[in-house]
Amino acid sequence: MTITDEPTRHRLTRHRLTRSALRPAPIPRLRPPAGGARPYRWLTARGAAVAALLAGTALLYLWGLDRSGWANAYYSAAAQAGSRDWTAYLFGSLDAGNAITVDKTPAALWVMSLSVRLFGLNPWAILAPQALAGLACVGVLYATVRRWYGHAAGVLAGGVLAVTPVAVLMFRYNNPDALLTLLLVLAAWACVRAVETGATRWMVLVGALVGMGFLTKMLQAFLVVPALAATYLVAGPGSLRRRTGQLVAGGLALVVTAGWWVALVELVPTAHRPYIGGSQTNSALELTFGYNGLGRLTGEEAGAIGTWWGPTGLDRLFRFDFAPGVSWLLPAALGLLVVGLSYTRRAPRTDRTRAGFLLWGGWLLVTWLTFSFMSGIYHAYYNVALAPAIGAVVGMGGRLLWRRVDRVARLLLLLVVLATVGWSAVLSGQWLFLPWLGPAVLVVGGGATLVLLALTVRSRPAPRAAAAVLATCVVTGLAAPVAWSVATAATPHEGAIPTVGPSEPEPVHRRPFNGVGGGLVNATRPTEPIVAALLADADRYTWVAATIGANNAAGYQLATGRPVLALGGFNGSDPFPTLAQFQQLVAEGRIHWFLDSIWFPNAGGSTAAAEIAAWVHLNYRAETIGGVRFYDLTQPPRRPLGRDA
Repeated sequence: MTITDEPTRHRLTRHRLTRSALRPAPIPRLRPPAGGARPYRWLTARGAAVAALLAGTALLYLWGLDRSGWANAYYSAAAQAGSRDWTAYLFGSLDAGNAITVDKTPAALWVMSLSVRLFGLNPWAILAPQALAGLACVGVLYATVRRWYGHAAGVLAGGVLAVTPVAVLMFRYNNPDALLTLLLVLAAWACVRAVETGATRWMVLVGALVGMGFLTKMLQAFLVVPALAATYLVAGPGSLRRRTGQLVAGGLALVVTAGWWVALVELVPTAHRPYIGGSQTNSALELTFGYNGLGRLTGEEAGAIGTWWGPTGLDRLFRFDFAPGVSWLLPAALGLLVVGLSYTRRAPRTDRTRAGFLLWGGWLLVTWLTFSFMSGIYHAYYNVALAPAIGAVVGMGGRLLWRRVDRVARLLLLLVVLATVGWSAVLSGQWLFLPWLGPAVLVVGGGATLVLLALTVRSRPAPRAAAAVLATCVVTGLAAPVAWSVATAATPHEGAIPTVGPSEPEPVHRRPFNGVGGGLVNATRPTEPIVAALLADADRYTWVAATIGANNAAGYQLATGRPVLALGGFNGSDPFPTLAQFQQLVAEGRIHWFLDSIWFPNAGGSTAAAEIAAWVHLNYRAETIGGVRFYDLTQPPRRPLGRDA
């Protein structure tokens, strides 16, 4: 039938177009590539690898998390105080009576205190935030490395971080290092986005994240600033003038984010806030640049105890106290960093391969050199700050050498594998823990390396065979740190100086300070009679007791749930309270008991705590409860208040 009517023809045409538009488009079929593997299967394999990485990390960090109890009771007590009093929360007070703060900025305590408010005071509420921070850290590191170097490099980087023993220790512990590490990895991720986009907002975010790192552990957060700034200045898009201005914007964000809390502390009158623990002048600025700042580099830390931090030098992290925590893949990372920078030395300014080595390599070098030569307080667990950089450089460098087809690159990769396997065998042989581990690593890793060498010599080695042998080398290189990580997770850890491995060794320098009732680095463990005595009429007092040293006070506070006044702060060497201030608190009836404690009387700094103890001993009668001498400060003293001994 022929339609001659023009309007009718147009209506039918529009009808056909409408029906055609409404008809769903056919779904295109996925055709397998020439190799025979289907794309969605490859995507599934990648997803499975990432899922396995995160699931394994979660298991390692959360499994039996509560076996360490209060872990570092010093921070657990502060989290308890912050969960009960908002002033204590804001300033990071050790007790809800707001006598004195911890000797750090309080960002990590803010997270733990909120967790305690939500879930109650228990080890899981204290420790889970750090474990989740560790899980997030592994995921962010994977995502950051993958953006420029691919999936395999990201998985390797995340895996190395996840199984570094010191990372397992700190992500299962309530020191500030876990949150600090996460914030710095996030800052590196933001820097990568800034290099990609050239947007100022990303550099502002970099500065804000580093500033939050300062609020977590003060000047240690600034160790990554040279690497972040150099990476964007060298590889960022746009003119030099624009990049410099964006760095200034990021610096301003850092100053504002890091400085508001310090400004608040300095502006609030001292009568309306707690004493700043760790300082000798009740000043957050002194704490920043003294005890927790430049003093860590020079060793001039007023109020610090001891000089047992060991000799300095480039080999410091390869010695007994520090090696098993972090050094397993440190030689490989340093070697791969040199190789990566050498291969990319002639690349264009904005080359992302070189930018990644500048970022993570700069992080690694500055932190490693600082830790190697600092003369002040230095504990092995600080080295968790190196773990993300080691993982990233190993992932990036391994991928770079593997993708190059020349024999020189493959031989360099073999040397890296040999160095890793050899150092793992040497390091494993220095401990009685798993004595067969070192020889096994050496035999399996050495054999796999020889096979890989034979494949490399061939003109056209089989890709799958070479990949399988290389995977064997990687697994062998990670076997020893995995064993140490599992042992670390399976072992309870407590006190101010936790260490990695299957047990908590007792260094000679710690023995004089520990004993029944706690000490300098370990908290008290009060018995039931002691707890009952402290809780008697507890509502009548601001502090149920006072004792010298923060860990002594923390044990009593966690056991009773009531504020305990820590005379002299962490070391007993802070000048708070003075004897006159303590006598005033006693006269006002705000303290019930004075408890004798084990502490180190030659700590340096102030002697106010010793003066208080001497005055109490001369003016009050002692009674022994549960093996601890109690002095009832509510009874009239033998001498009028205000007269010292």
